Amino acid sequence: MTPRKRRILATVGLLLAFVVLGAMQTWVAAHLPQSLLLFALRLALVMLPLAALASWLKIVPHRPLVYLAIIPVLVSLGLWQAESWYWALVMVDVGVVLFATVDLFSLPKHKHFHIQRDHSRAASLGKPQAVQIWLSNTSPREWMLLLRDGLPHELRPEPDEFMLRIAPRSRAQLKYDIRPQRRGAFHATQAYLRVRSRFGLWTRILSYDVPSTLHVYPDMQQLREYALLARRNRLNLMGLRRSRRIGQDNEFERLRDYTLDDNFKRIDWRSSARRNKLTVRDYQANQSQRVIFMIDCGRMMTNEAAGLSLLDHAFNAMLMLSYVALNHGDKVGLLLFSDEIHTYIPPAGGQRHMNRLLHAAFDRFPRRVESRYDEAFLYLGSHCRKRSLVVLITNVIDEVNSLQVQQYLANIAGQHLPLGVLLRDRPLFQAVEQHATSEQALFEAAAAADILAWRHRVIADLNGKGVLSVDVFPEDLTAPLVNRYLDVKARHLL
Repeated sequence: MTPRKRRILATVGLLLAFVVLGAMQTWVAAHLPQSLLLFALRLALVMLPLAALASWLKIVPHRPLVYLAIIPVLVSLGLWQAESWYWALVMVDVGVVLFATVDLFSLPKHKHFHIQRDHSRAASLGKPQAVQIWLSNTSPREWMLLLRDGLPHELRPEPDEFMLRIAPRSRAQLKYDIRPQRRGAFHATQAYLRVRSRFGLWTRILSYDVPSTLHVYPDMQQLREYALLARRNRLNLMGLRRSRRIGQDNEFERLRDYTLDDNFKRIDWRSSARRNKLTVRDYQANQSQRVIFMIDCGRMMTNEAAGLSLLDHAFNAMLMLSYVALNHGDKVGLLLFSDEIHTYIPPAGGQRHMNRLLHAAFDRFPRRVESRYDEAFLYLGSHCRKRSLVVLITNVIDEVNSLQVQQYLANIAGQHLPLGVLLRDRPLFQAVEQHATSEQALFEAAAAADILAWRHRVIADLNGKGVLSVDVFPEDLTAPLVNRYLDVKARHLL
């Protein structure tokens, strides 16, 4: 249950408690010679202001006020003994009302607080992002309050609320992390404060307009990690292997620290003297190639793995490979499709091209429709005629879509270099690998093995038709895909 629902239920419970307490007094008085109408009128005079406060000023009674209201109920029981208790009951009711009214005016006003939110405009899917809240108290007294930021629930704030005591005329800084669970643009409009009166009889909820926008992109932190490890020559920590190029590398790429495996002829002595450390020059082949991603956004990509959809994993791997390809001087394009063509970005080079790829993918979600591979490949053929590495990322679960994938990838094998990325379904592999302890588990394992055997034949057919393939679990897609690209570059397959 969300905190908002808990607060609504608590408010309704308190109001029902007042109704029950008022009904008890009315029932006791109804069995006496007093007028039932008088007590019903008194009950109405109590409940109507409470409802008005709750709806207009967001002020609701707190538990201590309910406990205080029990006192008139106990006094009303004395009417069973003598009618002279009636005026004592009236005095007690008047005292409770006056005390509650005085405590009501001790609640803070909206102008006594000011809230600001500070965060980056961009965040990565599934990665923690820091958010800061600045709370200012301009009143001359100290307050004990609860603060909750009105962020969309997809951002998963941790913690989602703060209980703090803020000194008079002071400012407090609160920090928390969000871990977005969905890509797209999110608009946070408000933040909420819950503060109690001086004696705790009332609770007021104050809302403040704190507009801000957050764009959640696919995992961008992996790009920073790649750049850092590349400078330190530690890309193997990300699962990337160094591919030996065939032929002579003749274009300068970067300077890096000398390692024992390097040829001493590549030592840059001038840079080594300046840095007081042996430094070598890296070279790369001076050929610019083209990489085009075709990403299926249809029903095949709606499944989830490791908390993310298959499309999210595809976008993460696409951005990582795009970053690597652009660093190698290649041009990268993108085609998103399902039952129609959603986005097409022509191949282009340069690091600025990453922004176009990011904005094309961050707000695209899988649709429960049948993907039209024919339209996607027809569109590719009419807009991209130069030889390219065409990377199709999809999922095959039946013979209908697998035959289409085989057919269209094989058709472009003469003009382009096709690479089919087929995402695995982990439950199928787990059903085969686990030890069957029952007849039901044995049947499930046999069915899963039959599906995996069919899948293996599909991949073998692709390879036999000159189509490269990557068969991997979605959460492990990035490193094998980048390694396959580096292998293509090293072997000059394009």
